Amino acid sequence: MNKREIDFDRYRRGNKRVFYLPQYKFIYWKRKCEKWYNNKIIYLFFRLIYEHYRVKYGIDIAAQTKIGRGLRIEHIGGIVINPKAVLGCNITLLNGVLIGAENRGERKGVPTIGNNVWIGTNAVIVGNIKIGNNVLIAPNSYVNFSVPDNSIVLGNPGVIKHSDNATKDYIMNPIDVNDYNM
Repeated sequence: MNKREIDFDRYRRGNKRVFYLPQYKFIYWKRKCEKWYNNKIIYLFFRLIYEHYRVKYGIDIAAQTKIGRGLRIEHIGGIVINPKAVLGCNITLLNGVLIGAENRGERKGVPTIGNNVWIGTNAVIVGNIKIGNNVLIAPNSYVNFSVPDNSIVLGNPGVIKHSDNATKDYIMNPIDVNDYNM
């Protein structure tokens, strides 16, 4: 299975009319751009369609952004991800999320986000930091520090709370990343 089919599985389990969902259309064309990146003619065709959906839905995720299997966007609009950021598998994004760079200081760079991460509405994640696996970032949180596995981040400035089941019942229809060899 390729990434596009795995993304489809995360949506399909909850909705039989997945192709009509704008957030799935966006992810579908992003994955097409990833697949055909080395064939410039086909890539250009898919990139034009992808750029149309970027503008239409107000989502600024570059085609070359590294995002693992099972991406799910819950609500479209206002999502911005730096092209150099790296996101793992089973990431769930809500509207207004910013994953960006810090351009100076000790945290100069972009975030690396692990697997099974839920990022709430209007959360901001910036700097050369690492977000662990099984992390929930609450809505309106500001994160400019590394977060360990199995954590919940709340508020501005962010406060870390340990929780073994941080994303339980938050990540809808997760895929088992061990089932897919890629």
